[in-house]
Amino acid sequence: MIFAILVFVTVMISTLVVFSLFGGSAAGSEGEKIRARLLGSAKGKGGKKGKKTAANQPATLIKSEQPQTDLVTKALKGLDLADQINNLIETSGLRWTAAGLVQGALAAALVAFNLAYYALPSPFDNFAIIFALMAFTLPFAYVKQKAKMRMRSFEEQFPDSLEFVSRSMRAGHAFSVSLEMIHREFTEPLAGEFRRTFDEQNLGLPLDIALQNLAKRVPLLEVHFFVSAVLLQKRTGGNLAELLDKLAYLIRERFKLRGRIRAVSAHGKLTATALSMIPIVVAILMFLTNPEYILFFLNDETGHMMAAAMILLQIIGYLIMKKIVNIEV
Repeated sequence: MIFAILVFVTVMISTLVVFSLFGGSAAGSEGEKIRARLLGSAKGKGGKKGKKTAANQPATLIKSEQPQTDLVTKALKGLDLADQINNLIETSGLRWTAAGLVQGALAAALVAFNLAYYALPSPFDNFAIIFALMAFTLPFAYVKQKAKMRMRSFEEQFPDSLEFVSRSMRAGHAFSVSLEMIHREFTEPLAGEFRRTFDEQNLGLPLDIALQNLAKRVPLLEVHFFVSAVLLQKRTGGNLAELLDKLAYLIRERFKLRGRIRAVSAHGKLTATALSMIPIVVAILMFLTNPEYILFFLNDETGHMMAAAMILLQIIGYLIMKKIVNIEV
């Protein structure tokens, strides 16, 4: 019975983890609608996402090194997760593949399950599946953290790069040449992304497609503003240098507002973490002082159901508190 309860809790936790990792990029979200509208994509119309075809897929000169015949790749494509995982890996700057990441996560989960199952005494060996779940999510959490840090570094350099492009255009350089100059004047990750955009455009891709590829690799709202401004200026005309200066000012003001919001919401985030840790600490202390009280949740069927409900409600409560204090600018 306890194993069935743990399997149920594990499935629920897995669903919540996958949603937290990839749910923020769903096409129906408000942020995705804004990005799609800025790029003039068909996804922004009505908030619906149609089937992907060769006609509406963004062009690229760099082919994926991932074998299309791989079993894991086929499974990910069938679940519509391959593109999301590949985008996350590309954003992180790691030279991995979606299939390789999933295979590594499965291997880590298998090792963790066996170690926990044979190392823990009965009845605690039933919790081996929880350790397996934690090991499975670690590679994804690592990639997501790398992507977050890389995007934060890109974001810090982005306003300066816009002003640099504006000054170089006022000095008489073409826009495409200004993109190439960013590679020499700035550091990674911004330099590499703009260098790749310049190479794609220089090797034959239209400028609008190369910029849309940049917006796909760097899923920041500021980059979508930049791409939208350049494409709009290309179609209607106007002073692009002045437009980039104003955009750089706008982005810096957004940074200031975001910093103030982070300072205000820091107390709420700390409270959410503390409230989530209190039941775990209390359970450990009670097990040390009165083990029978905790063993009731492990040995009795009613205790199994109560423990599963408590764990599930605790996770849902933490995600709700995190959602409340997570204010987007």
